[in-house]
Amino acid sequence: GGELQKVAIAAAYLRDGDLYIFDEPTNYLDVFQRMKAAKLLRELQNKNKSLIVVEHDLAILDYLSDYVHVLYGEPGVYGVVSHPHPTREGINIFLDGYLPDDNVRFRDEAISFLQRSVPSEPSSDVLISYSDIVKRLNGFSLHVSSAQIYVGEVVVAVGPNGIGKTTFIRLLAGELQPDEGSVNANLKISYKPQYVKPSYDGTVESLLRKVAEQNYSSPYFRVEVIRRLGIEQLLDKYLDELSGGELQKVAIAACLGREADIYLIDEPSAFLDVEARFSVAKAIRRRIKGERKAVIVVEHDILSIETYSDRIMIFRGIPGKEGYASAPKDPREGLNEFLMDVDITFRRDPDTGRPRVNKPGSKLDQMARASGRYYP
Repeated sequence: GGELQKVAIAAAYLRDGDLYIFDEPTNYLDVFQRMKAAKLLRELQNKNKSLIVVEHDLAILDYLSDYVHVLYGEPGVYGVVSHPHPTREGINIFLDGYLPDDNVRFRDEAISFLQRSVPSEPSSDVLISYSDIVKRLNGFSLHVSSAQIYVGEVVVAVGPNGIGKTTFIRLLAGELQPDEGSVNANLKISYKPQYVKPSYDGTVESLLRKVAEQNYSSPYFRVEVIRRLGIEQLLDKYLDELSGGELQKVAIAACLGREADIYLIDEPSAFLDVEARFSVAKAIRRRIKGERKAVIVVEHDILSIETYSDRIMIFRGIPGKEGYASAPKDPREGLNEFLMDVDITFRRDPDTGRPRVNKPGSKLDQMARASGRYYP
């Protein structure tokens, strides 16, 4: 997926045109690749070319754009395109859910960002533990530092593609066995894989009833998953009729609907729009609220990472050859360390608290690097 996406971006970039259109160019790309793609597209702007970009990663959109059109409406029924707004103003209007130009509220609630001034303390109850782990697979080796996962927390795994994040998830899920070390987890696990295929021959409702069992009728599942993710209008559809985003929502719903001790969710933001990404984040956090459960998420969207995470695991190494996974860290410390690897800095929007990418070499970028605070 990621390799094909890079080829498609390169093919469009190399054509000689006056107007370039890129539709969701960051799908399947990790944070490193997203920033490289964004810088490549900025080169077109510097050559006096015009670009139209459809993008759901707000950090990348903010970095790329000069102006933003807000699109709203009812999926599959109608859509409205707003007047163009300067980038910061347009994104903040979208987050607020209200267009002052037209006096239209297109979302009941604003999307807000969690800013932790004090790191959250994990529960003292250990749910899963593992020693130092080594896994060798098809010429690739993964080394994982020993750690414990606690009841009630969401741990987010970050790093480049091909570095072992999915392999780590599969080790915890029991799909793979470590060559060295051990995983101490006699637990029920619910797993959403990275790539989702419509392999079930039936409707969405029949699938969710089958996997969720008694949870299907619970208030949490009906309100926080089915309604919040917009699955109500998909219940009568067959899986092979769904779009990529719809299939992703159903796969996440099926994962959260299962009764399990730990939920392993690989790249839940793929194919989802901004609102759906934040809805998924809320659904995941509320799944474990007050229960003896935990979640591990693999994610590439920086804004989603902040929304999800209680702690962060950083994966480093050489893609396709070797990977090294840290023990989980405090989210601010982890994101700061990770962004040093990516070599980008962020600041906070004063009105929304939204993290914004600093332009490389700008005064704000230089100040952030000098202070060592790559993530505010």
